[in-house]
Amino acid sequence: MGSPKKNEASKGFFAVMSSGFSMFGNAMHSSVNGLLGYEGVEVINPKGGKEDAEEEAGRGRWEQEDRDSYWKMMQKYIGSDVTSMVTLPVIVFEPMTMLQKMAELMEYSYLLDQADACEDPYMRLVYATSWAISVYYAYQRTWKPFNPILGETYEMTNHGGITFLAEQISHHPPMSAGHAENEHFAYDVTSKLKTKFLGNSVDVYPIGRTRVTLKRDGVVLDLVPPPTKVHNLIFGRTWVDTLGEMIMTNLTTGDKAVLYFQPCGWFGAGRYEVDGYVYNAAEEPQILMTGKWNESMNYQPCDLDGEPLSGSELKEAWRLAHVPKNDTFQYTQFAHKIKHLEEKQRAEKKESESNGHQFAPRWFDLMEEVSPTPWGDIELYQYNHKYSEHRAIVDTTSDTWNQEAAKSIPFNPWQYGMCL
Repeated sequence: MGSPKKNEASKGFFAVMSSGFSMFGNAMHSSVNGLLGYEGVEVINPKGGKEDAEEEAGRGRWEQEDRDSYWKMMQKYIGSDVTSMVTLPVIVFEPMTMLQKMAELMEYSYLLDQADACEDPYMRLVYATSWAISVYYAYQRTWKPFNPILGETYEMTNHGGITFLAEQISHHPPMSAGHAENEHFAYDVTSKLKTKFLGNSVDVYPIGRTRVTLKRDGVVLDLVPPPTKVHNLIFGRTWVDTLGEMIMTNLTTGDKAVLYFQPCGWFGAGRYEVDGYVYNAAEEPQILMTGKWNESMNYQPCDLDGEPLSGSELKEAWRLAHVPKNDTFQYTQFAHKIKHLEEKQRAEKKESESNGHQFAPRWFDLMEEVSPTPWGDIELYQYNHKYSEHRAIVDTTSDTWNQEAAKSIPFNPWQYGMCL
């Protein structure tokens, strides 16, 4: 569902302009690939032009010898899901795990507080979708987070009154479950990634279920995020693009927001742009939304044709906070706060496996429900609230244990994770 008039209307001026470059773009791809000697391998610089195509094709984080060697190894995986079947060199990783990256979605959690406090059902979706979009600045980083070990946990506290908890619940395929909560909302997610390796790029499909419950009225929101594409994995400067529809549905009322992430065209046309509408249950547009996922999101009331209401004005719902310049891994201030690694847990896991311990998720229970997504089904896990009981046993003011209460909790060698 795009514009109420026609889909092209929601794609923005730059997206229309970029289509005019498609023939030139195809020619440039072929030309650059010919220079490299690897036909069919896509090389794109969204901010470049034909004059620097050859130079750009040779850039990246790989040395020439390593790049050619890795390309020869990876060719056999073209068309495959490489989520957990390929051993990657350390050069492609950032010093953060996937569980920590999951926590980055909480940086602008105040938007969910605003959604909960808002009486207008359509403005609730404006704030909630702006929250969902806000994390994509962090998702454009071109380094891969480390896969957590099975049973690894991560906790974040004291951010906007939130307690966030994530646990790695499966190793093959990699799956994580997360829960966050404060006085305004509860957030629950079961997540795994599906990938398709295409040679010099990879498509990433976010299989999972994301639900947010706004506590004041008990409203439940369901989020279906768009896929992501990572360009120039081996040849050229690596960059990330997010494209397609993001849909957030109010399961309580039937209202929904449908936002379209514009694909990046040649010379960067349309990159970062997001446009769409908030619809009522009858699928009539109520509010238009527009912005850039790496900068800000804006909104304006509209008529049933999707045109701005006379006398209304475009207002800002979210803006990116200050970001450190020239940061090695392009971390935000928030990302620096949550970045912390532990080796102790890995040693405990190895010892426990040698003793025959069988793993079971500690803080999340497997549900009987299976959730469909556009890219495949996923088994769901639900937060079991045992962690809240676990924390109640700890005297946080003195970091001492209530020994009698602790006796009732069996030791689980995987339960201790990375905590701030």
